Amino acid sequence: MRALVFGVEPDPQEAASVRTDATPLEQALACTPMRLVDVEDPGFLLPDWVLAKPRLTGICGSDSKQVFMDWGSVDIDNPMIDFSSFPHILGHEVVADVVALGPEAEGLEVGQRVVLNPWLSCAPRGVRELCPACQVGDLSLCWNFRAPPIAPGIHIGTSKDASGGYATLMPAHDSMLFPVPDGISDELAVFADPFAVSLHGITRHAPPVGGRVLVYGAGALGSAAVAILRALYPDVEVGVVARFEAQADLARTLGAARVFAHAPATALIEEAAEWSGGVLHGNHPLPMAYPGGIDVVYDTISRRESLEVSCRLLKARGTIVKMGVHGPTEWEWTPLYFKEIAWVGSNAFGMEEVDGVRKHGIEHYLDLVQTGRIDLGPMLTHTFRLDEWRAAFGVLADQERSGAIKVAIDQR
Repeated sequence: MRALVFGVEPDPQEAASVRTDATPLEQALACTPMRLVDVEDPGFLLPDWVLAKPRLTGICGSDSKQVFMDWGSVDIDNPMIDFSSFPHILGHEVVADVVALGPEAEGLEVGQRVVLNPWLSCAPRGVRELCPACQVGDLSLCWNFRAPPIAPGIHIGTSKDASGGYATLMPAHDSMLFPVPDGISDELAVFADPFAVSLHGITRHAPPVGGRVLVYGAGALGSAAVAILRALYPDVEVGVVARFEAQADLARTLGAARVFAHAPATALIEEAAEWSGGVLHGNHPLPMAYPGGIDVVYDTISRRESLEVSCRLLKARGTIVKMGVHGPTEWEWTPLYFKEIAWVGSNAFGMEEVDGVRKHGIEHYLDLVQTGRIDLGPMLTHTFRLDEWRAAFGVLADQERSGAIKVAIDQR
């Protein structure tokens, strides 16, 4: 099959041809250790696995960070390296057609259009006695991400054995694929994964009735978060911090009450405090709202600037939900303890409760799309063929000029 493999020698011609005025991300893209090559077709990793042919694969923020090698400013020992294996084929936001069934695969048919739940948890790895996390549906907290016979990897696209959607074929366990209803287009189905990520973070750390929240970042996760908050918590007022104009426009379309520019930080704090009722003090160099007026910040960025601004704006005992996957950074966190702020992580998704119903986050997404409560269609701004992968990541490397929000690889 044709596949985009990460963890190989970079293309020396690309590295040599990078523009002198290229951005840091464009420079990193030119020498990223990834190439489009021919590899052997994947087989069934276990008897209850299937093979699928990707139709549309979204580029996740974690994919682009890996390709751009953009993992933060602090050089430390990241323990997650032991939960990956290389080389591997990225791509886990996948809409695909089932093309072959393993001898023990159940619940699927050849020709069925499906969307991927990528987690390589107990059941896909053939672990018969489910770990405590999997027993309660916390698939992203599985204890067995290194269990053989499948090479280490937390989800499809991070294991050298379980290749992802940036290829002409993709293996998956029968439990990892959800049929897509006929009335839902590929262009909507491709958002199932990022939607479920935001759904998990919001429902596990829900805003108070009549509260004010700030969605920090207006990419795929931030845009999905705005849509979820408007659909499930209509009495909550939602502010959004957007870096690019295309993101700001989409946030307004999705129902944000206010959209704030990400810089300068002082103006952001002043405007968000005025909107939320926070009382500002000092300017050293940034002011702090005390008392603050924001109940929860859903932080899809998790860089120094988002953390420092969030702490200054939150109410005492407010919450920052870390949904972004950016690497470690140094930041002024005195307000974290002074205001007794909770800083909590949110890792992907599993079984979630919405309106009193508990089922997989992807199933909730498909239901909400079918009933017309969620429409993320405008979020898909660009599509490219597999052999145009550099152009696909290129528009993400320069979003201000391209207006890119969600970019996908189209193999239909």
